[in-house]
Amino acid sequence: MSHAGHRDDLLRVEDLTTRFYTEEGQVNAVESVSFDVRDNEILGIVGESGSGKSVTALSAIDLVDSPGKITGGEVWLRDAELAGEFRGDKPEAVDGDFVDLRQLPTGVRRALRGPKFSMIFQDPMSSFNPSLTVGEQIAEAVEVQRRASANPRSTRSRTQGYGLGKLLVDSVVPGRKYTSDESHERAIELLDQVGIPDPVERADEYPHQFSGGMLQRAMVAQALAGEPDVLFADEPTTALDVTIQAQILDLLRDIQQEQGMSVVLITHDLGVIARMCDRVGVMYAGEVVERGSLEAVFDDPTHPYTQGLLGSIPDVDDPAPRLEPIEGNVPNLLDSEMPDRCYFADRCPKAMEACLEHPEERAVEGDRRHTARCVLADDEYDPERALDESQFEGGDGE
Repeated sequence: MSHAGHRDDLLRVEDLTTRFYTEEGQVNAVESVSFDVRDNEILGIVGESGSGKSVTALSAIDLVDSPGKITGGEVWLRDAELAGEFRGDKPEAVDGDFVDLRQLPTGVRRALRGPKFSMIFQDPMSSFNPSLTVGEQIAEAVEVQRRASANPRSTRSRTQGYGLGKLLVDSVVPGRKYTSDESHERAIELLDQVGIPDPVERADEYPHQFSGGMLQRAMVAQALAGEPDVLFADEPTTALDVTIQAQILDLLRDIQQEQGMSVVLITHDLGVIARMCDRVGVMYAGEVVERGSLEAVFDDPTHPYTQGLLGSIPDVDDPAPRLEPIEGNVPNLLDSEMPDRCYFADRCPKAMEACLEHPEERAVEGDRRHTARCVLADDEYDPERALDESQFEGGDGE
């Protein structure tokens, strides 16, 4: 690992890099992203749409599909049992109680989804199968974890030999099914836990019979089926009205505190970050450009992009000042169009000559707990060194 980290770290992501290989060319979706998640905390990841937030989460739990590919980086999970299992066979993948999941077999990484990692996806309406009842789908998630917990991980089987053949038999033979009565009962308990009224009756209903807010609660229930240590919540309040948003956020906070799990909350909404998170990472163009405690980033934002995000939201206490939106757009992440400089420079009101080089992450005023990928972390803006807007005419400014 590149640094010792914090004593309470549960997950350490180091230099994670993900590419998408498309007909238009290589897309640099995630560029050497690092972050850590501590015990019993909510870490926020915020940025505009297209900044790489969701792909970062999918990459961390190995859910990137073709044409995407994780091309570099390490994902260190604190798990003494797993470390003991691989210490002899893969000593390079073990450091104390931490294991680099990227060096483990694919089956083992898949096995960790549920009991170690789970995810709430953006759109519950498209994430649930419309032809199955909500209760059945949650029961399936419970059943997978039930079978897995009854079977040692060393066998590398997540379903006790339950493969396609047995699935087909269960599908066509009357009276046979994959899920057990116990899993159905647990699914009803989970629906009740997330605040769905009449959970017994609602378990027999289909996704289209649920409102958006209720379906989002059902997705939370499904994500909790394996009692994960780390829950990734990707825009969990998208397309919900303000009242329902508040209810979902309160639900997540209550569950996080009751179960003592860690949450990675991905959003473009700084209000959600301020309400929920202990620490925050700001992403832009596939990079983490600023990170720190909630107070450090909100009270002393250093990167001009962070300042722009904060300046573009209304102040409830003083609504008179005009909002200051960030000029320009998120850059195209095609490799052929990515300049070898600060990716924000062409939108930055404080761009200087030093920004024509790609900046390293720097401590803000010497505080290693608050860092920014910006020359202003340890330097002051000098108008005499400012870049002229014509510098970026024609694309990359070269």
